[in-house]
Amino acid sequence: MTQFVRIAVFIVVSLLAACAHPPVDEEALNAEKLERALQSAKVHTELAGEYFNRGQWDVALEEIDEALKAQPDYAPAYNVLGLVNMALNEDGKAMNNFEQAVRLAPKNAEIHNNYGWFLCQRLPERMDQAINYYLMAAKDPLYPTPEMAYTNAGLCELKRSRYDEARLFFHKALSIQSNYPSALIGLINVEFQRGNLSNARSKLTQFLQHNPSTPDGLLLALQIEQAAGDQRAADSYLFQLQKYFPDSKEAIAVREGRIR
Repeated sequence: MTQFVRIAVFIVVSLLAACAHPPVDEEALNAEKLERALQSAKVHTELAGEYFNRGQWDVALEEIDEALKAQPDYAPAYNVLGLVNMALNEDGKAMNNFEQAVRLAPKNAEIHNNYGWFLCQRLPERMDQAINYYLMAAKDPLYPTPEMAYTNAGLCELKRSRYDEARLFFHKALSIQSNYPSALIGLINVEFQRGNLSNARSKLTQFLQHNPSTPDGLLLALQIEQAAGDQRAADSYLFQLQKYFPDSKEAIAVREGRIR
């Protein structure tokens, strides 16, 4: 075989090899890479939420860090980060986290609900804005728990002693889920805050007889019995709160002396 023929054969073989491997679809590869990053951010954020619910805030922060490494503009990660920083009393950081989450996902109902909760609990001068965020969440047809948002709005109104408005929100929640415990307890709390002690005491006793105990229900029972002067009953509710819900915000607040 002459040198020319060998070269010609090599060129033909090279061309055939090139035809056997089609050109790389860069767009498809980039889309696949972005999807993997999004799924990684989603998984790490969900894990962070689980650790947050367990009170393992340091581990939650580690998971959020991984989520944001995968997807720096992933709004749900900033949402959970805001909740963690709120729990750590890092209110300035929490504010920045929630605002970033809202900027990245301005129509996300869960973020609206959580940002409303932050404003209601930590910035009472912005209570109207908090309630607006709750209403945006509640009116989103894709939000799975509008009764929670309406109840949270009622609790905010209760904090500033706007009892009629609070009742309306609690009833709105109950129109969606008729036995929603937090809304039922909210209505009893309205009676208590208005000074209708006997009525509130009777309704709460009935509620506790027919529903599982909850931290907010036990705390309200404790406060009602203290107001009624029945320290023995109050101590019983305190014992139940600390025994069955030791990590709840209600139990922690009582232990720290912020609620009596």
